[in-house]
Amino acid sequence: MKNRGIRNIEKKLWDEDFERIRLTRSKKRAIVICTIVFFCFFVVFIRLIVLMVFDHEVLSQKAERQYRKIKTLEAQRGSIWDREMRPMALTIETDSLYAVPSKIKGIKDLASKLAPVINTPVARLIEKFLAKKDKDFMWLMREMDEETARRIDKLKNELELKEEMGILTEAKRYYPNAQKASHIIGYTNIDDDGLDGVELQYNDYIKGKVKKIQLGKDARGYSLPKDIEREIPGNNLLLTIDGNLQNIVEREIENAVMTWKAEAAVAIMMDPMTGEILAMANSPTYDSNFAGKVDVDRRRNRAITDLYEPGSTFKVIMAAAAIEEGIVKLDERFDVSKGFIKVPGGVIRDAHRHGVLTFKEVIQKSSNVGAVQIGLRLGEERFYQYIKKFGFGGKTGVDLPGEAKGLLKSPKRWSGRSLASMSIGQEIAITPLQILRAYSAIANGGKLMKPYIVSEIISPSGEIVKSISPKIEGRVVSEETARIMRDILKTVVEEGGTAQKASVVGNLVAGKTGTAQMVDPETGRYSKDDYVSSFIGFVPADNPRIALIVVVYKPRGARYGGVVAAPVFKNIVEHTLVYLDIPIEREENYVFVVSNSR
Repeated sequence: MKNRGIRNIEKKLWDEDFERIRLTRSKKRAIVICTIVFFCFFVVFIRLIVLMVFDHEVLSQKAERQYRKIKTLEAQRGSIWDREMRPMALTIETDSLYAVPSKIKGIKDLASKLAPVINTPVARLIEKFLAKKDKDFMWLMREMDEETARRIDKLKNELELKEEMGILTEAKRYYPNAQKASHIIGYTNIDDDGLDGVELQYNDYIKGKVKKIQLGKDARGYSLPKDIEREIPGNNLLLTIDGNLQNIVEREIENAVMTWKAEAAVAIMMDPMTGEILAMANSPTYDSNFAGKVDVDRRRNRAITDLYEPGSTFKVIMAAAAIEEGIVKLDERFDVSKGFIKVPGGVIRDAHRHGVLTFKEVIQKSSNVGAVQIGLRLGEERFYQYIKKFGFGGKTGVDLPGEAKGLLKSPKRWSGRSLASMSIGQEIAITPLQILRAYSAIANGGKLMKPYIVSEIISPSGEIVKSISPKIEGRVVSEETARIMRDILKTVVEEGGTAQKASVVGNLVAGKTGTAQMVDPETGRYSKDDYVSSFIGFVPADNPRIALIVVVYKPRGARYGGVVAAPVFKNIVEHTLVYLDIPIEREENYVFVVSNSR
C-alpha cells in the first residue's frame, strides 16, 4: 500500500511537471505566432501605405491600362452616286488573313502548305515569318476572294491552327460599274485611302473622321458589352455625272479609237449654263477595282492633264475678241487667194485654196490665212488679254486632282511669229476641259462658268453637308458677241463648212473643227504623221443644253477634225438628245455631202 501511495504521488508530480512544461511551451508558441502575425500585419500595413500613398498615381495608371484600352475606329467610306443616285462606288466587307508569328512553331511546314493557297513563294513566306517571329501580328493576305477564304478555313481545320492564324473582316472599296467613269471616280489603296479622282479629291469627306474611344475589358481582354463600339460611316458624294450619258460617251470614243487606230481619245460633256460635267471619258480606260494592275498611262485623265495645241478650234477665241473689239465686220472680205501668208520665220498656209472670204467664211472654212490677217489686226496685247479672260493659262478649278494649267507665254516672250501662230492655235498648249469651258461661254451668252463634278456632299443620315452651286467666274464677251459667234459656228456644220459630219437630225449644231500637228519629241519639230483631231460644239445651237468636245490623238488613215472627230460628236449627240428628250426643232436632216474638212 505504501508503494502504491508513493507511485501515486510520483505520478501526480510528473503530471504537474508535464502540464507546467506544456503550458510554458504553449505560451512560447503563442508568443512566436503572435509575433509572426503582428510582423506580417506590420509588413502588409507598410506595403499598403507605400501602395496607397507613395505609388498610388503610378499604380492607378497601370490599372487603367490593364482594364481599359484605346481603340481607333476607322469610319466606313461613304458611297459615290451619279446624278440619279445610281451607285458608282460602294464599300463592302471582305476577309483578310493574318498570322501570329510568335505562336507558330513549324514555320517551314506551315509555309509550304500555305504558300500555294495565298499565291506566294514558299521562301518569301518563310522569310516574312522569320522576320517577325517575335511579333504578335502580321498580315498574310488582304482582301481575299471567297474561294481563297474557303481554302484557308479548310487548311486551318486540317492543321488545327486556332491561335496561329485568323481571318478578319475588313472594308473593301467596290466599283459596281467597273470601267465606267473610272477617271472621274478614281480608286483607293488597300487601306481605304483615295488615290485618284473624286476618291482623292474628297477623301476627307468620304472617309470620315477617325475616332478613338476607350473600351472596358475583362481579365481575358474581351471588350465589355456596355462599351461595344458603333461604326461611323463617312459622307456620300452626289456627282453631276449621268451614268447613262457616260456610257454613251465611253462607247463612242472607244469605237473612234478602234476605227482610226488612234493612240487615245477624250470626250467631255458639260451643261454650258451651269458648268456641270455630265460625262467625261478617256480611251483607253481601266477598271477601278484593279487600278494597281494597269499601266499609269491608262489611269491618266487626259481630259485635264494632257496639253495639246488646239489648232483651228482656237480661231473662235480670236474671232470673238475681234468682234468684241469692233475691228471687223461680218461681211468684211479677206483675200486669201494665194493660199499662204508670209510671217516672220516662214509662211503659214491654208489646207485648201480659197478665193476671197468674208469674216464669217474665214471661220466657216477654217482659213489659216484669213485668221492670221484678223489676228494681226487684233494685236498682241488685246489678243493676250482675251485669251486670259477665256481662262487659258490657268486651271479651270474643276474638283479633280492633277489638273494642268496649260502653257501660255506673256507677250513679252512672244517672237515675231507668235501672234500669227496663236491666231491659228499654235504656240499655246491647253487641256480639253479648258477649251470646252471657253466654248460654253459662247454658248451661254458670254459667261465663263467654273466646271464641277460633285454637286452635293450628303451625310450618312441624309442631310446635305455641302452643296455646290454654279459659279460665274467672269464675263468674257457681251451677249451680242456671243450670239454672233453662235450664228457663225452654225455655218461650220452647214454646207460649205468643215464639220458637216457633225450635223444631227432635227436640231441645229454650232461648233468648230480642229486639226493640230503634234510636236515630235525627238526632233522638236512638228510631226508630219501625228495629229490631234478635234471637234467642239453645242446643241441646240440657239438654246444650248449640252456642250461637247471630242479629241482624238494620233489617228491613222485620216487627220482632219471634220472627218475623225465630227462623226463621233454626231453619234454622241444623237443618242443624248433622245435620252434627254430634247425637242426636235426641225424635221429635215441637217446633213450635207461632206468634202475634205479641217
